[in-house]
Amino acid sequence: MTATPTTQTAFPSPSDARRLQEGTHDDPFAVLGPHVLEGVRHVVAFLPGLAALHAVVGKECIALTRHADAPDLFSGPVPGQGAYTLSATDGAGTSWDFEDPYRFGPVIGEMDEYLLGEGTHRRLWQVLGAHTLTHEGVQGTHFAVWAPNALRVSVVGPFNNWDGRRHPMRRRGTTGVWELFLPGIVEGECYKYEILGQGGNVLPLKADPVGFGAEHPPRTASVVRDISGYGWHDTDWMDSRTGCNARTAPISVYEVHLGSWKRIAQEGNRPLSYKEAAEELVDYVADMGFTHIEFLPLSEHPFDGSWGYQPVGLFAPTIRHGPPHEFRDLIDAAHRKGLGVILDWVPAHFPTDAHGLGQFDGTALYEHADPREGFHHDWNTLIYNYGRTEVANFLYSNALFWLEEYHIDGLRVDAVASMLYRDYSRKEGEWIPNRHGGRENLEAIAMLQTMNTVTYGEVPGIMTVAEESTSFPGVSQPVDTGGLGFGYKWNMGWMNDTLDYFAREPVHRKFHHHQLTFGLLYAFSENFILPISHDEVVHGKGSMLSKMPGPDWEQFANLRAYYGFMWGHPGKKLLFMGQEFAQRAEWDAAGQLDWGVLGAQWHAGVQRLVRDLNTFYRATPALHVKDCEGDGFQWIEANAGDISVYAWQRKGGPDDPPVVVIANLTPVERPGYRLGLPRAGRWRETLNTDAAIYGGGNRGNMGGITATDTPHQAMPASAEVTLPPLSVLYLMPEEA
Repeated sequence: MTATPTTQTAFPSPSDARRLQEGTHDDPFAVLGPHVLEGVRHVVAFLPGLAALHAVVGKECIALTRHADAPDLFSGPVPGQGAYTLSATDGAGTSWDFEDPYRFGPVIGEMDEYLLGEGTHRRLWQVLGAHTLTHEGVQGTHFAVWAPNALRVSVVGPFNNWDGRRHPMRRRGTTGVWELFLPGIVEGECYKYEILGQGGNVLPLKADPVGFGAEHPPRTASVVRDISGYGWHDTDWMDSRTGCNARTAPISVYEVHLGSWKRIAQEGNRPLSYKEAAEELVDYVADMGFTHIEFLPLSEHPFDGSWGYQPVGLFAPTIRHGPPHEFRDLIDAAHRKGLGVILDWVPAHFPTDAHGLGQFDGTALYEHADPREGFHHDWNTLIYNYGRTEVANFLYSNALFWLEEYHIDGLRVDAVASMLYRDYSRKEGEWIPNRHGGRENLEAIAMLQTMNTVTYGEVPGIMTVAEESTSFPGVSQPVDTGGLGFGYKWNMGWMNDTLDYFAREPVHRKFHHHQLTFGLLYAFSENFILPISHDEVVHGKGSMLSKMPGPDWEQFANLRAYYGFMWGHPGKKLLFMGQEFAQRAEWDAAGQLDWGVLGAQWHAGVQRLVRDLNTFYRATPALHVKDCEGDGFQWIEANAGDISVYAWQRKGGPDDPPVVVIANLTPVERPGYRLGLPRAGRWRETLNTDAAIYGGGNRGNMGGITATDTPHQAMPASAEVTLPPLSVLYLMPEEA
């Protein structure tokens, strides 16, 4: 359909002409393009810097006249009703032909317009942003952006010399959305939006909030990307992933900052591309026995030092590693190796960069106007206005976007605690209570509940994970029972307690024995993931190895024991890259992991231990089936504080053999320790963190023990066990 002609006299008026010339016209389609005047079609076009402009219909070339009140505005009668093109000539005599954007009708349909106006369009990215398409028989790109308080919005880029007067957009009723189809604009073209605010001031050029690509930083323009038509090869994974993400599944996550996992020294120390990571990283993670890769945020962000946690382009995979389809190559490769992919997602805040969402249309559109609600002092960032329907829609639609368009298997939601509480990191008088006078952010809670309801309802088999550091109730409980609806929650309390305990000299551990038992009081109140994340090995916190006390052998033994304790403890597992081979230095986001240390026996031993822990965890139902169920855990010894010994039993289903875990967390070997066991008979020592292959002293029980019907520690049987120093043992019945 073509633009609907209008019938006017004295067209364009001097006022319209001046407003177009000045770039202040808010309804360009009322003036530009084809219009019927007294039964004759007239064409009006605004094109600065031309010597002449003609309209071409068939073989006829018709000169358009320069307007007396606007030197860059041309108009004139163009006979007929069919399509026409324009032919421009500049001062040097160069001519070129092109399609007139203002002869094309709208692209956004009535249903989309209705949902946009209502703020309930779940697949917002299918309407907003920049889409390459064929419209009315002509190829080009359709641009659409939400800016309800703007007086004028224009698409600008190299194609129009970044001149906002050239391509002002069409306002779509009361939706606040502006759209324009630009013929001839193809994938790879840079663009931004020039917005005229209510005060008549031109704002800093804005990147597209729903753009699918961006320039390489520090450049900040959006880039037209065609994200359709990818040929996935992951059907087997997609059909089976529901079981791989379930509470009963073994879930062991390898957390990765893609920019610093590995770098190419021969090429300027650049990070891996998505395609390179699809081979090297995916093969490594699969070989290490992890079940999932979790990426620190890969949505576009202007500042490397934010690690992606201050995103500007929520719908764009960062160009730092390649274009969108190559990001899909990485996801596809992981799936073909049987690995799930989790993406860190940041709906808690956004940066104040001038090209971003802040004051997007000259008003506090995405953020709160009052800094007591809309500004994070900790991070110098802006907080989304979750109570605004369109903003909540923007966020939960973005979550759905990654899951649907990129086959992401899970979203780990960053900084949830900062979203849940209005007084988060604020002093008295620096925050505004909710409508009931309380501190909870009711609007953020509602947005998170909607996000979880929509994503779980629309995309089978996915997971969402909350990084939530408080005791807010029901984080991983269903929304219909009052919960937030997440699948899992990071167990930050467990992480803090256990790291604090293991950082202590063993001689002092008996005074803090409860730090390793306290977590079991709440271990099943949520569906927990035990996280040792990037936050624990940066900003002066040191590496996991450096946290451990004592000389080298004790540090390595402590770390091996920590991992043995962690994998034997209820809860899914997460390790940040480099921790799996005991990197000595803390994480450097500007460099790469210290892969060279794997030439040393102790480092290679820790790596082998983590691989074996993952393999054993995945193969042993007792260690994962009831990770989130209280009846899957039973203490055998929780009170031996004087000698820092712990023992417990992990249980799976009725037919699954149990696993008994014993930890000796002092550097003293304990031969002849009597351990209670759930049954008599032969028990295999299935894993010993002190084994020589892991860099230990190879002390233990010669592969197994024999239990007798001698009750001990409230168990019906028992055996004498040798407990190596600073070690964790796993025992299983011989017949298992």
